[in-house]
Order: sequence, then C-alpha cells, then structure tokens
Amino acid sequence: MNILVTGANGFIGQALCARLCADARHVRGAVRSPQKAETLPKKVSPVIVKSIGPQTDWSEALTGIDTVVHLAARAHVLKDAAADPLTAFREVNLKGTARLAGMAAQSGVRRFIYMSSVKACGENRGLPYSEDDQPEPQDPYGISKWEAEQALHEISEKTGMEVVVIRPPLVYGPGIKANFLSLFKIIERGIPLPLAGVENRRSLIYLENLVDAVLKCILHPKASGKTYFVSDGVDLSTPELIRKIAAAMGKPARLFYSPSFLLKAAGMFSGKSGQVDRLTGSLTVDSDKIQRALGWKANYTIDQGLSETAKWYLKIKDA
Repeated sequence: MNILVTGANGFIGQALCARLCADARHVRGAVRSPQKAETLPKKVSPVIVKSIGPQTDWSEALTGIDTVVHLAARAHVLKDAAADPLTAFREVNLKGTARLAGMAAQSGVRRFIYMSSVKACGENRGLPYSEDDQPEPQDPYGISKWEAEQALHEISEKTGMEVVVIRPPLVYGPGIKANFLSLFKIIERGIPLPLAGVENRRSLIYLENLVDAVLKCILHPKASGKTYFVSDGVDLSTPELIRKIAAAMGKPARLFYSPSFLLKAAGMFSGKSGQVDRLTGSLTVDSDKIQRALGWKANYTIDQGLSETAKWYLKIKDA
C-alpha cells in the first residue's frame, strides 16, 4: 500500500508516518519546504507542496498512491490576523481539500481519509456530540471543516473514491503546542490557577490513540463513507485534567476558587475570552460508533497518555 500523508511534519503527521513506516507501509510525506522534509522519519519519501489551495498541483505527490491521509489544514487560532478569517480558512480547508480530493480521484486513489474536527459539529454543549447530530459549527475554522466534509462526500458520490472523516477533540501527546503546552508550563512552574470551581466536561484523545484510529480507517472495509468521532473514552473537568497533569509531573496542583462570572470578566478585559471559554466550557464526543463498527479502542488511558506527555515535556524543558 502506498500512502500519501499531507502535513507529514506536523504534530499528528510525524506520529502517523512513524507508525506507518514501522508497519512496512510505503509512505510519501507532503511538506512545504526542503527544511521541513528533513524532520520526517527516515523511511518517508518527501514531496514538496509549497501551499494548499484551489490551484495546488498534486500530480507528483499522487503518482502511484492508493490512500491519502489529509492532515494539513489552516489551523484554528484564537486571535486570527486575517482580514476575513472565513475566506482564509475556506481557501485552504475547503477549496484546498476539494482540489486534492478531485485530483486524487482522477489519479486512482482508492480511499481518502480526512482529519476534520469536533468543531465541524459545534462547541460549548452539555451533551456529547454523536455522528447523528446535525452540524452547527460556530466559528470560521469549524465552518470550513464542515464544508470540506460535504465537498468530499460529493466528490466521492461522483467518482467512487472512498472517503472517511475523522472528528477528533483536543489532541495531546509528546510534541504538543499552543494552549495545552502552556498549561504544562504553568503547572510545572507552580502558578496558582483560579479554576477549582469549574464543573465542565471535556473529551480528549491521546496522539497514539488517534493514530490507531487513522490506521483502522485506512484498512477497514466498513469505514468507507463514514464519519467517526474519536476520544480516549473518559471526559474530564478542567480541575481534574490539571490534577492529572500535575500528578504526571510530580507537582502539586495549585487550584483556588473563583466565581465563573469573574473568570469570564477577566477573559473579556484581557482579550482572552477564547482561552477562558476553553477552560470553563464543555465539549464532549461519543466514540461508540467507531468502536462498534471497526473494533477500534483507545489502547492508552488518559493517565498513560498524560504520563508520556509529561515525560516528553520535562525532557525538552531541561534540554
């Protein structure tokens, strides 16, 4: 099997490529520059694709490919500098994805795995999302992901190329960046956090569990045409997550109580409402469908995943 992985040098891409190579798959990794190609696992064949959009030429990348795993995307950011964020997200996440899928179908690709997001369905909801829920994305990133899913299914109907959509919640593991990495830094430094009273629920997925899910979607015949939510299977409140991270690092969890209205006010006045919403809001998913249909399960518990992430963080911190 010859597999093209886009975003191959990214957080998820590097882990997936390493696993595919370990399983003796022939892997081609699409990256944006020769410098980024140097970060790929040794057995991955790099191909340079400078930008992703409606005009991207994927001919070289797709030659001889059986399966595409499309990870590359314009990522969600809390402060978007683009003048028109929705247009910017659509250019890459919708039009760029449709361009790749269209060329993949023409090249004879059998199956196209698309890494979407829980945000394609919505956010800040008390009940877990399932595949039966009607998507109601709330921000430009989520809208572009949902639109890309629809475009892929249309291409599949016209061409016969099999499409599988994966919607993960927050992904964590060695190599994490952004807000989750910042949380590790804050906890390791012993900075008190006013989150003891937060009673939310959040789903997460450990990187290696997500890689396992992708492998199932590549290989299992019943995955064709399906959309799957995936998670570690245990939802945590923010205080519970902080306590687990602290325990994994051998540090105390320094939490104190602050009323929710004060947290929201602080977020508003500091321009960090998005971060506060993520720490206090709920966002959960039901991953029963992929477990029942494909026999997938989360092989790593949250405690194991956070332990491996903490080991990585403490190692790079002292490097």
